[in-house]
Amino acid sequence: TGQLMSRLTNDLFSLTELYHHGPEDVVISIIKFFGAFFILLSINVPLTLIIFSILPIMLVFALYFNKKMGKAFKQNKERVGDINARIEDNLSGIRVVKSFTSEGSELEKFGVENNRYVKSRKNSYRIMAYYHSGLNAFTTMITVVVILAGSTFISLKWILLGDLLTYLLYINNLTEPVKKLINFTEQFQEGITGFQRFMEIMEVEPDIKDQPHAAVLANVKGAVDFENVGFQYASSKDYVLKHIDLHVEPGEYLALVGSSGAGKTTLCSLIPRFYEVSEGRILVDGQDIRSVTMKSLRSCIGIVQQDVYLFAGNVMDNIRYGRPEASEEEVIAAAKAANAHDFIMELPNGYNTDIGQRGVKLSGGQKQRLSIARVFLKNPPILIFDEATSALDNESEKVVQDSLERLARNRTTFVIAHRLSTIRNARRIVVLGEEGILEQGNHAELMAADGAYAHLYRMQFEH
Repeated sequence: TGQLMSRLTNDLFSLTELYHHGPEDVVISIIKFFGAFFILLSINVPLTLIIFSILPIMLVFALYFNKKMGKAFKQNKERVGDINARIEDNLSGIRVVKSFTSEGSELEKFGVENNRYVKSRKNSYRIMAYYHSGLNAFTTMITVVVILAGSTFISLKWILLGDLLTYLLYINNLTEPVKKLINFTEQFQEGITGFQRFMEIMEVEPDIKDQPHAAVLANVKGAVDFENVGFQYASSKDYVLKHIDLHVEPGEYLALVGSSGAGKTTLCSLIPRFYEVSEGRILVDGQDIRSVTMKSLRSCIGIVQQDVYLFAGNVMDNIRYGRPEASEEEVIAAAKAANAHDFIMELPNGYNTDIGQRGVKLSGGQKQRLSIARVFLKNPPILIFDEATSALDNESEKVVQDSLERLARNRTTFVIAHRLSTIRNARRIVVLGEEGILEQGNHAELMAADGAYAHLYRMQFEH
């Protein structure tokens, strides 16, 4: 996150400076340079040719150090990104840092990143010093050459003293735009390295995108079918899911259980296309989800996760996040349905109370109920509950569970549960393992079968 923020802020600032000052500096310098060149030619051609024989050497020198400056500036930006990443990490995990009394070691880590930045900055300033000093030496050399060559030309009667004095005055009009162009090249290197780093992000193509003529998924009833679905991560050869065949009726309440790593969350992440299936296909109301637009697909799916993400701002804005156009009455109705209205009204400013970054001012149960209210307002036909109550205490769990059951009514619902007590009343329980679907049925049927589900259940309640 720190690296991305650096590219979007610090790197683009260099680019704005280039856009702001670059064009005017270049245009003015070119006009002055060529104007001075033609005036100097009109005064004395041989002297002008001598001066311009120095410029190619000056150009080679400038190009060499320009290249070195480009590398140095890029390294500077990378180091700034590293510092930002370190700070972002520390601020996000501030409670963990404090609980382990690791402030000292985090300061040391920051010191390491900071010293790397100082070192790269020193290197860039050293290169800039050589660059500017060298080019200033060249511009001074031009004046010295004019005086030496001019005095020789006077003795040979090739130039008048008055013309030489005029020439010396105009030399400044030649060297001043050269200096300005030199400053521009430094600014250009700063801006262009920032631009290149920004474009690296902009040119990244998403792995999952809409097909050219993707249809809009409309009037969704909520039937979901998995047909011989297999999935593996790009970085792994092993399949996380294999040969998944599953038909879910509209409005059905389906529970997914299994040991950790069995692929429960991955299976549910395939429905909104957070990942793309490696083989087989998933259908919603008989339509392959790859043939419809992602916006229309995801707008009909509501997700309530264990790790709730709330945005910095007030309660109203967070509930309204999925439907910005919703009225206050609709927001309040959604909050009431999620058992959240009462605690919201107890907050200092009710629905306008600032909840802090990631909802830091609220309890776990309160945050979870706000996330459920957000989904109530969205009103999707398909729901995914990803261990939504596993991090809550018993009292909060009951309140949240009531909200979830009210939300799930008449919607196709996938529930990922570690606490098997929360899904005993599910019409169908699907047990996932390394080989795919191990068994399925209701609680009584699976206990009678004495298979994987019964084993998991006994592990939870008999120890």
